[in-house]
Amino acid sequence: MKLWYGGKIYTMKEEGHWVEAVVTEGGKVVKAGDTQDLYNQFKDAIEEDFNLTGAVMYPGFTDSHLHIIGHGERLMRLDLSFMKSAEEVKQALSQHAEQLEPGEWIIGDGWNENLWEEKRIIHRDELDEISTDHPMMLTRVCRHALLANSKAMELAQVNKNVEDPQGGVVVKDENGEPSGLFHDQAQELIKRAMPEVTEAYLNKATELAVRDMHTYGLVGGHSEDLNYYGGFKRTFEAFTNVIDGEDLKFRAHLLVHHGVIEQMDKEGLGFKKGTPFVELGAMKIFADGAIGGRTAWLVEEYSDDPGNHGVAIHTAEQLTELVKQARKRKMPVAVHAIGDGAVEAVANVIDEYPVVKGERDRIIHAQILRPELIQRLTTMDVILDIQPTFVASDFPWVMDRLGNVRLKTSYSWKTLLDAGIICAGGSDAPIEEINPLLGIRAAVDRRATYDNEVYQTEERLSVYEAISLYTKGSALAISKEDSHGIIEEGFAADFTVLDRDLFSLKSHELADATVTMTVVDEEIMYQR
Repeated sequence: MKLWYGGKIYTMKEEGHWVEAVVTEGGKVVKAGDTQDLYNQFKDAIEEDFNLTGAVMYPGFTDSHLHIIGHGERLMRLDLSFMKSAEEVKQALSQHAEQLEPGEWIIGDGWNENLWEEKRIIHRDELDEISTDHPMMLTRVCRHALLANSKAMELAQVNKNVEDPQGGVVVKDENGEPSGLFHDQAQELIKRAMPEVTEAYLNKATELAVRDMHTYGLVGGHSEDLNYYGGFKRTFEAFTNVIDGEDLKFRAHLLVHHGVIEQMDKEGLGFKKGTPFVELGAMKIFADGAIGGRTAWLVEEYSDDPGNHGVAIHTAEQLTELVKQARKRKMPVAVHAIGDGAVEAVANVIDEYPVVKGERDRIIHAQILRPELIQRLTTMDVILDIQPTFVASDFPWVMDRLGNVRLKTSYSWKTLLDAGIICAGGSDAPIEEINPLLGIRAAVDRRATYDNEVYQTEERLSVYEAISLYTKGSALAISKEDSHGIIEEGFAADFTVLDRDLFSLKSHELADATVTMTVVDEEIMYQR
């Protein structure tokens, strides 16, 4: 047995509830309570004790939506996310090109023209000025758009005659030539031309990501990676190779993209199968694009782009067939749906084909809603997978996209919780920063990074509600509220330990806390 004591331990069973100490054994909480009482009761069985030395323990934080290997790649690749202009991006690309072997791909992540001084899209010709020898693939921060140069398009056999694929757009310039910008499914035209990643690359990206997440107090994450990197088998094996349950422990819950569902079947795997630390989850489906590129599917047109309602990735018939495929395998679905058009389409299908009893479907993002749609969601077995940091990164420019009327029920986390809708908290890393404290701060403070202004103060969450997104909410998302998400007898001994009490901080100070320890399955995976 192990005794954890010497600090304040928030159980998150209810607001304000805390204990002095916890006893654990076999990866589970045996009992929580007063230090002396627990010591007296278990003193003959306690083999190790851990003094928190005044730090504050919480149930282990879990990111309910991210891309683990993608986060590892971001740590390995050229990071464009903090650059403030097209010229700064081009300079970084030019310097990076000088370090590469001839013909090697230039891969960059995270550009975001909404943060640039001049909000414009870099044209293919500008990328060609940097290099016509190196193919380039530069992924936008939302991962729903990328830029490619002529060399990449040549390898992909993309020319002026290319047609838009279903659910995607190849943007063309005034001469009718591809401009270098590819939206949503059109990105696959470029990605298919890239060399296949190696097993060593996948293992490295996965391990980098997991060890980095430990430093931010994350004990687990719900990730979607299996449709990429060469397919289901090799990607799933990267997770099971790296997260071995001995040297490295992390609770990876992997959504299964519909594109590899048959590969999952072929491997003899299915929903909730895997290892003690790597588990297969719901079927992942994309219903629309993203707000940044104006491809999120809206019922009414974009306020700053008349006539544009965004992109429906699937027809109604296709979406229905995908949900039916999930139900045939007794799987819930996890559907990326940002706009109200997409959320409504998803609600229609899962209403007609409900999830198996005891499980929950999830709608990922659900940023743009309408009052009647919110009311409808309260009647369904669905959880909303929200990303609080989108408030920090999307305001104020998103106001131009949506207008004042729609904004009243957009990014409305408090409204959703007050309506009784279960929400879980994620980062969508590598699109946003992985640190869950940034998400907690954004949910409570609602301050934009761009101008440091606070938006929609009526939608601020309490600190308890915000922490619950990353603890109880993440557990509810995968129907594990009886074993994870709080510190209670019989629950997993997963803990996040911080150097200060989040409940005593001002809203803008919440991300200033430092992780001192991350505990998974009763074992310390990170200690500062």
